[in-house]
Amino acid sequence: MNEKLPFTSYLAIGFMLFALFFGAGNLIFPAQLGQYAGTNLGPAAIGFLITGVGLPLLGILAMAFSGSSNLQELAGRVHPAYGVFFTALLYLTIGPFFAAPRTGTVAFEVGIAPFVNEGSQQTALLMFTIIFFAVALIFSLYPAKIVDMVGKMLAPVLVVLIAILLITAFVNPMGAIQSPEESYATGGFVTGFLEGYNTMDALASLVFAIIVINVVRSMGITSKSEILSATAKSGVIAITLLGLIYVGIAYLGATSTNVLGLFETGGPVLSGAATYYFGTFGSILLAVLITLACLTTAIGLITANAEYFHTLLPNISYKALVVFFTALTFIIANFGLANIIAFSIPVLMFLYPLAIVLMLLAFLSPLFNHARIVYLSTISVTFLISIFDGLKSLCDSLGIDYFSWMVPVLNFYENVLPLYNEGLGWLVPAVVVILITGIIARIQKVSATQEA
Repeated sequence: MNEKLPFTSYLAIGFMLFALFFGAGNLIFPAQLGQYAGTNLGPAAIGFLITGVGLPLLGILAMAFSGSSNLQELAGRVHPAYGVFFTALLYLTIGPFFAAPRTGTVAFEVGIAPFVNEGSQQTALLMFTIIFFAVALIFSLYPAKIVDMVGKMLAPVLVVLIAILLITAFVNPMGAIQSPEESYATGGFVTGFLEGYNTMDALASLVFAIIVINVVRSMGITSKSEILSATAKSGVIAITLLGLIYVGIAYLGATSTNVLGLFETGGPVLSGAATYYFGTFGSILLAVLITLACLTTAIGLITANAEYFHTLLPNISYKALVVFFTALTFIIANFGLANIIAFSIPVLMFLYPLAIVLMLLAFLSPLFNHARIVYLSTISVTFLISIFDGLKSLCDSLGIDYFSWMVPVLNFYENVLPLYNEGLGWLVPAVVVILITGIIARIQKVSATQEA
């Protein structure tokens, strides 16, 4: 049995993984970061890359290292009920709640909005999303290989077009980089780090990893160490490509404010830059490619959610779930891109720490004999902190005062937890709990099997 793959195989898997990660929605966040970070682009981009590409690679490796057959099995090491809760919430987040509606709104913002006057934007969004999600519904009800083929063809063409745009912007910048806005002025790195959550790629990596591992196995790799090695090499190729695009788009955004102005989201930055450099034809071409890329992403997210929830709720048919999730996605899309991003932040502030800690536990698990007490204790402590991070972000998004019952807890966290005001208050407690419970588990030689 061949236990080594040629470099071309790693390259092929790496490009496949890149295409899975590379949703058109990912293009808007580095553009927005560049506009707002301005002269603090360096530290902001580094923070963004840690969560935008570093954590997705960590997620891929964590799943390969754990040997779990799916995310629910890995999260189920905390408790079977938690496995279902975490996996279901993650699917809904990267599906109908936020990422799937974002596909329609990004396609609209880049492709249609520049050609519609301000007063007709909401009506135009409604008409566009009716057509967009009707097409997504048809393909999701009757999944065909043509969608995968179109996706695989679109990704490289879109990458080439984006690369041409970015090289042009680098050689001939639109304007000088301006002073940073708001939080980027004092905390560029931390703000960029938290902005990287918006890509949702770290969450998606816990699902995509199984696809990569199955492809590696289909090529004849059977040993756990070689599967991990092949996954790592492929992952590095994917995140390197993703990182280069992120940095390039962030630079494009930073140099665009003089000419294009400051936007609430990153969509108009891309369409405006395409028009600036290549005229109307360039912006239309970019719009068509991004719309098609968004459509294939929407179909993938809707079908993935329908398939997962059909396994949880087998009495509800796959087709009924497709219709339900498409309708829900359509409704949420019509709240607009800015609102979708604003309301996704509280959920991501809650969910990301839980995902990161689960990744860390997957790597450290052999050191404490996979003892459930370590998983349960660490996730519980992280949960108690991240749930308040999410509620705090929700209040900020709504522009309301914190609920009175939250204030004493928030004051306690601010006074006691290191890095709390930077959005990383969960980090030190999680590490401390892993150390304490891990040592106890090793001393008492507790294993997951013995606990069960």
